[in-house]
Amino acid sequence: MPIKIANQLPAHQTLEQENIFVMTEDRASAQDIRPLRILLLNLMPTKIETETQFMRLLSNSPLQVEPELLQVSSHISRNTSAEHMLKFYKTFDQVRDEKYDGMIITGAPVEQMPFEQVDYWQELCAIMEWSKTHVYSTFHVCWGAQAGLYYRYGVPKYPLEKKLFGVFPHRPLDLLHPLLRGFDDVFYVPHSRHTETRRSDIALVKDLQILSYSDMAGVHLISDMACRNFYATGHSEYDRDTLAREYFRDLSRGLPIDKPYGYFPDDDPQKPPVIRWRGAGALLFANWLNYFVYQRTPYDLSTLGKS
Repeated sequence: MPIKIANQLPAHQTLEQENIFVMTEDRASAQDIRPLRILLLNLMPTKIETETQFMRLLSNSPLQVEPELLQVSSHISRNTSAEHMLKFYKTFDQVRDEKYDGMIITGAPVEQMPFEQVDYWQELCAIMEWSKTHVYSTFHVCWGAQAGLYYRYGVPKYPLEKKLFGVFPHRPLDLLHPLLRGFDDVFYVPHSRHTETRRSDIALVKDLQILSYSDMAGVHLISDMACRNFYATGHSEYDRDTLAREYFRDLSRGLPIDKPYGYFPDDDPQKPPVIRWRGAGALLFANWLNYFVYQRTPYDLSTLGKS
C-alpha cells in the first residue's frame, strides 16, 4: 500500500522518481481504508531532506500510512522557508486534541547542549507527556532518543572524546523480538554524534531492554517493556550522500573531522559511498509499523488513552 502525502510536498516528487508508490490525497479519500496516522516531529534544520528520508522508510510497508508534519513553535527554522513550514507543518496547539497511531521524534543538532538549555525543551517535554495518552507508539531517533530516555527515565548522555561518525556493524541481542524479525546476525547503521548513551545506565532501568548493540558505536536500539516507546541512537533514514555532505561541509569550514568509518570504498572520499544500511532500516520501520502500530492500535483512535 502507498504512503499518503500532500500533493505539493517536495517529498512527493522525489519518492515518485524512486518508483515508490505515493498516493495523492484525492485518490486516498476515495478508499474505504483507515490509514495509520503517523506524526513526524521534525527537529532537524534540513526539514525537507529529513521529511523525505522518513517518508521513504514509512512507504516500505503494505500498510497505508498518512503522515503529518509537526514543528516546535518555540524555535524558528532558519534553514527552511517560512512558506514551507506554514503550508505543510502543524504546531502542537493544532494537534493536541488529535490522536495518532504512531509518532517519530527526529534527531536535532543540539546534542552537545544540556537538555534544559535547548530553547524548545519544555515544549518537547509537553509533547512527550501528551504522547502517553494521544499516541500509541513513539519511535525516537538519535538526539530524540537521548531526550526521550532522559525525560522518561533520567538516563544521561555523555560527551565522546571525538565524534562518532560513519557506518558501523551492529548485532541483534534478541532475535525473537518482533522489532528485529528478519534481521541478519550483523547489520549496518550510520551514526553521526558527539555524545553517547551508556549500556550501564540503561541496565539500571527495569522498564528498558537493549535490543541491538555495536562494539564500535555502542547501544543502538532500546525498547520499553510495553513496546510502546522505541529509541534508536543511529540514523537508518540517512541518504547515500548524507555523511559525505557532512564530511565535506566540515572540511570546507576547517573543522576537525575524520573520514566517516566504513563509508567510502577503500576509504577514498573521491569514490561514491555504497549503501549498506537501507535494507535494515526499511525492515526496522516496517516491523515497527506492522507489529507495534498496526496490530496494536485501536481501530477507533478516540478510545486511545482511555482505561
